[in-house]
Amino acid sequence: MFGTTLTLALREIRRHLLRSFLTTLGIVIGVAAVVTMVTLGNGATKAVSDQISSLGSNILTVRAGQGFGRGGGGPPPTEFKLDDVDAIRRQIAGVTAVAPQAQASGTAIYEGQNWATTINGTTNDYLVGQQWKLDSGREFSAAEEQAGKSVCIIGNTVRTNLFRAEDPIGKRIRIKDVSCDVIGALTTRGTAGFGQDQDDTVLMPIKTVMRRFAGNQTVRAIQISVDTSYDSATVQDSLKGLLRERRGIRPGAEDDFNIFDTAQIAETLSSSTRVMTSLLAAVAAVSLLVGGIGIMNIMLVSVTERTREIGIRLAIGAVQREVLMQFLVEAVALSCLGGIIGLVLALIATIALTPVMGVPFTFDPQINLVAFGFSALIGVVFGYFPARRAASLNPIDALRHE
Repeated sequence: MFGTTLTLALREIRRHLLRSFLTTLGIVIGVAAVVTMVTLGNGATKAVSDQISSLGSNILTVRAGQGFGRGGGGPPPTEFKLDDVDAIRRQIAGVTAVAPQAQASGTAIYEGQNWATTINGTTNDYLVGQQWKLDSGREFSAAEEQAGKSVCIIGNTVRTNLFRAEDPIGKRIRIKDVSCDVIGALTTRGTAGFGQDQDDTVLMPIKTVMRRFAGNQTVRAIQISVDTSYDSATVQDSLKGLLRERRGIRPGAEDDFNIFDTAQIAETLSSSTRVMTSLLAAVAAVSLLVGGIGIMNIMLVSVTERTREIGIRLAIGAVQREVLMQFLVEAVALSCLGGIIGLVLALIATIALTPVMGVPFTFDPQINLVAFGFSALIGVVFGYFPARRAASLNPIDALRHE
């Protein structure tokens, strides 16, 4: 029986192709909009998470000052010393790597080629915390770190612009008036959050940068890698207590430093992106309701047009349930057809838009199934009233209808 009913419904849809297409247009737009918005939103969320993760996994960054800036006309914040780094390494449980940082900028020169870059003074712990491997060469030796030797490890951007296809290991580059031997080359990391090119860097022992570039003995920032088996909040509390003690901050006074947790930043940004995606999907879902109203309207017109046909079916023995099923199946078929077309259009749209937006394509079977299921439900809900009206017609009155 259901097969015959489905055949009749499809035949009726085929008889009025243009009207059927226009009827399902609201469902098509609704499904396509919802799936496209959610897919692009998921891609944006993943892009944000990947960019934050590229800064390091379970990384705490400690900087001098309150918040993101120094504030008004007060004195500049007291920066850290290398003794603070040693104290953190010795006294804070759950720390796997502690990397001090002192930065400077300059132009790297090699045989007529030059490139403006960032010099990052640090230790081998920086590579450990960042989980950054070497493409070739080696890390700093203990003697080089201790004595502040003029050696460097370069990022891929610097390598490409200075050496082209030449092997940089063992070569000598000059930055300002400092010549240094290239002992290693980093693997490519790409762009991090806020559009920063992570590969545009030159790593040198921190004592070298302090003495030859910065002209002081202060540490700009400290990156701390936390063991995944430890609670990050507990480590942060211990770290805050240690730094307050070492910096002589009285009880009740505000911290003159701040601690950033990459995991918390990633979660905050991802949550914001998910909320925006949900709001956009909810707005797009209104099109599905509009499409459902369109289906109900056309089905009511169809019932009026086919009143005599309904009367004949009822007169020759068809029961109300069969007439109800015929029109209900027709409405569901229309909405499901619109859902399928909408899914296809959404797939095409997301494949086309993800490269433009610079986000990865992430296919989510769940949202596709939910959108299709909702379109079918729209057909049931908005198709029931016209179908019920058709089934309740009086056969004699229906046969008299012109």
